[in-house]
Amino acid sequence: MAREFTRVGVVGLGTMGAGIVEVFARNGIDVVAVEISAAALERGRATLTGSTDRAVAKGKLAEADRDALLSRVDFQVGLGALHSVDLVIEAVPEHLDLKQRIFAELDRVCKPEAILATNTSSLSVTEISVATTRPNQVIGIHFFNPAPIMKLVEVVRTVVTSADVVADVEALCTRLGKVDVTINDRAGFIANALLFGYLNHAVSLFEARYASREDIDAAMKLGCGLPMGPLALMDLIGLDTAYEILDTMYRRGGRDRRHAPVPLIKQMVTAGLLGRKSGRGFYTYERPGSPKVVPDEQTPVATKSSLADGARAIAKVGIVGSGTMATGIIEVFAKAGYEVISVTRGAEKSAKVCEAVKTSLNKGVVRGKLSETDRDAALGRVTWSATLDHLADVDLVVEAVVEELSVKKALFASLDEICKPGVVLATTTSSLPVIDVAMATQRPADVIGLHFFNPAPIMPLVEIVRTIRTSAETAATARAVCAVLGKTGVVCGDRSGFIVNALLFPYLNDAVKMLEASYSTADDIDHAMKLGCGYPMGPFELLDVVGLDVALAIQRELYLELREPGFAPAPLLEHLVTAGYLGRKSGRGFRDHTHL
Repeated sequence: MAREFTRVGVVGLGTMGAGIVEVFARNGIDVVAVEISAAALERGRATLTGSTDRAVAKGKLAEADRDALLSRVDFQVGLGALHSVDLVIEAVPEHLDLKQRIFAELDRVCKPEAILATNTSSLSVTEISVATTRPNQVIGIHFFNPAPIMKLVEVVRTVVTSADVVADVEALCTRLGKVDVTINDRAGFIANALLFGYLNHAVSLFEARYASREDIDAAMKLGCGLPMGPLALMDLIGLDTAYEILDTMYRRGGRDRRHAPVPLIKQMVTAGLLGRKSGRGFYTYERPGSPKVVPDEQTPVATKSSLADGARAIAKVGIVGSGTMATGIIEVFAKAGYEVISVTRGAEKSAKVCEAVKTSLNKGVVRGKLSETDRDAALGRVTWSATLDHLADVDLVVEAVVEELSVKKALFASLDEICKPGVVLATTTSSLPVIDVAMATQRPADVIGLHFFNPAPIMPLVEIVRTIRTSAETAATARAVCAVLGKTGVVCGDRSGFIVNALLFPYLNDAVKMLEASYSTADDIDHAMKLGCGYPMGPFELLDVVGLDVALAIQRELYLELREPGFAPAPLLEHLVTAGYLGRKSGRGFRDHTHL
């Protein structure tokens, strides 16, 4: 039988500590809430009452339940008040010496059978435990912010944590309505080890001026369905906290350069730009602590006319290709009012593409998203062709053929001969260097990347990829076209993976390495990222959907271009691809899909 926790203590009443107090009190457990001073105690009390009052205002908590919740909390100054609790959770700042001092004192104050827990997100639970005479009763219970809402708890056992203590804490998590994943004591645990490598990488793209903060954040929200962009999330976490976590993981985690803090983070911390809490980080906020972003000197200025910044007028668009992407892009342009010429290799392919576009538009009508009149008008704007010569008078060509450089270069050389001067030539490549395609023409200034996401009619993002030869006029035209299509265009340089794939796939590769090291299971890692970070899919779910062969090819491209050891594809990913386990399309990847 798991032990009954009737009275628990929480040390430190900042955002996390106050949230943990609320979680226990909401579930009928008496809490002794402890701070270092009367002033800090009052701030903690205000945080708790503010949170519960908001829950009442939103109709998520009855007034009587809030009053009962608050009556279960005993606010006290000093650790001496914890003499009779069954469990203590420490939630003070991430400094090892501070935590060790607190645990030594808790060891002296608390009753012998009490469990001592730390909410650390990156420090060694083992190193904290050795400050006590009962390391077998010390465990990590890592809640996620905001604790009352986030479902995940990482239960971190050391090599000496007793199995009974682990079982008791797991049972307690279930009682609190949380999903727990139990893991060993390793830098960053699951969620932070995967999250902070990605956040650090995003900061490096911003530091290199590869893309603007707005475009990096929009790309990850719209391209991957993440709840927040990485730079906005850094501001929410606090740049000082993020720096401490990265620095600790780098030192404790085998000095992986993915976790070596980007120099810009340290510079911003030194300058007092800590994120929301200081009123300024990557973005500027209305006031310290406010979530409301206000314009600053980096905020892009919206021009009233799309032609004001030198964009060319686009009326007629040629789309080359017959695959899923080409079909979706034809639909997007036709619905937006452009005259479209679809070019495929042969009448048979044209008929297939025409049928696919009709089917997709009819689905829109059935779902009530498109009127029959609009469907007929969109189809009426498309001319079906099997020869490139019909593109002689278009204003924009979008190429969506197979991802092979030789094929794309040959096509662009042909377009160069056929198309009129001033036409914008765009490639939808997701992984090849756009400059290689551009240099197959005599007009590289007119060539740009327009990377649509699949399915193109639904996904709101387009990556606009400028090469070092792309003219400002061509880039402005691409931005204007995306606006007419109702898409969010994000501008970036011509580097492997652009924004989304460059940030997404190393994170997926890190997850595979974590599984390969037998640190956790695919299920627990997926749970951690969905429940701890709000991701729509866990990394292994996503890999099986994308295709392990596709993921491996992209990861190899990134590694070849950047030569960063941390980007080397995980051997397990290579082995699975060699074995033919490619994900859903082959029936098996990280999971077996044959029985689904």
